[in-house]
Amino acid sequence: MLTEPEQHRVNKIVNRIEQQGSPNFPAFLDMSGRRLVLVGGGANAERKASRLIAHGANIDVIAPELSESLSSTITEYRLNHIARNWQAEDLEGACLVVAATDDREENAAIAQSAKSAGCWVNVANQPEISNFLIPSLVDRSPLLIAVSSSGTSPVLARLLTARIDAFLPHTYRELGQLADRYRDRIREKIGNWRQRRRFWERLLNGRVGELILQGRLANVDEALEQAIREHDEDRLDGEVYLVGAGPGDPDLLSFRALRLMQQCDVVLHDRLVSEPIMALVNSAAERIYVGKQRSNHAVPQDSINSLLVTHARMGKRVLRLKGGDPFIFGRGGEEIETLAAEGIPFQVVPGVTAAAGCASYAGIPLTHRDHAQSCLFVTGHLKDGTVNLDWPALTRSQQTVVIYMGLEGLPVICRQLMANGLPETHPIAIISQGTLSNQQVISGTLNTLPAKVASESVKAPTLIIIGHVVSLREKLAWFETRA
Repeated sequence: MLTEPEQHRVNKIVNRIEQQGSPNFPAFLDMSGRRLVLVGGGANAERKASRLIAHGANIDVIAPELSESLSSTITEYRLNHIARNWQAEDLEGACLVVAATDDREENAAIAQSAKSAGCWVNVANQPEISNFLIPSLVDRSPLLIAVSSSGTSPVLARLLTARIDAFLPHTYRELGQLADRYRDRIREKIGNWRQRRRFWERLLNGRVGELILQGRLANVDEALEQAIREHDEDRLDGEVYLVGAGPGDPDLLSFRALRLMQQCDVVLHDRLVSEPIMALVNSAAERIYVGKQRSNHAVPQDSINSLLVTHARMGKRVLRLKGGDPFIFGRGGEEIETLAAEGIPFQVVPGVTAAAGCASYAGIPLTHRDHAQSCLFVTGHLKDGTVNLDWPALTRSQQTVVIYMGLEGLPVICRQLMANGLPETHPIAIISQGTLSNQQVISGTLNTLPAKVASESVKAPTLIIIGHVVSLREKLAWFETRA
């Protein structure tokens, strides 16, 4: 019977497993010189042996008979073959036991004996009775990437491993070896852990990393020695990354945006940045919410500008993460004006603007040879909060008009467009939560859409598209159907 504190601890562990989805803790074990027992001589044992031989363990293979392939492996790698049926005492003192016979019941018996002997055991094709799993592996030693599905789908794990392996250059092996060679020297040279981390990141993302990735290994040590000589530990080089996060779907992020998101020290993020995208930001970064809604600014723009400068001067890499594109109704220009005036280094990474992303996911082309030869982007409310737009410019023929932030002003927009010459049957659509799984698209005419939207639960952010291209949605909508 457990005591009350013990039961409380068990309950907490169970709750955490239920929330996180797996009780498996990923770890890399030093197997050098340790005894590993592999029981089996057939196809299962062959597959397991090929995974185990490269890691320095002393491997005993126990089986009365061996397949030709496994026999060759034992001879080539000088493994110890015990040519008989396994016995319980064979498992005692082993660091790991792998049950890989072609008989499920025998494997279960081996697992039971191994656990009784206090061993960790892996059972071929039976994760439910294993207490450790052998993951799929991408090997760029000393860099190792392990992928596991917790035993639920080995095929999925292998497919993902193959994809990572295909995209990860083999020269990453040299990057890892370089880090190992210079680790102690750089630790002595650069005492501050944050400065040391940033030095390595600049190094591997800069010229030294490029030389290795290009295979120009003869120049690497010279470039690294120069970087060490020129490093100034007292200099705090803060920088601001102004990054467009796109309309919401994380698949639309650029590679550069993702890289900067994962190396920042602090992030200032808007309301329009979706949760799936925020989940990709460096988990150790400080997060500051500066979201803005109409007539409700959590942090005034001047304060945002000041925060960017303050954190950069503290030597931090500051990520300013904005929905859509920072230069299209994102006030990015105002922010980098301040940075330029203060002498703060910055870089700008464009994002997929809402007009392009939401229109694509709604099946509405913004231009079309038969319907629109130009496209006009406008904001639905001005700096003073009014909806006083250049209505004659918005009513020209053969164009598409995209209105950002126009939900509240939709009745006024439709009324003014009709008053300035567009027919009441002119097509119009509003898109809510564009590119996300809960995307909502309502289409109609200038006369009917305001009433339709009023009867639905439409939430910002929204985008309005006006023009004959909207009529193509009935044939071209793809995202909601796929979802």
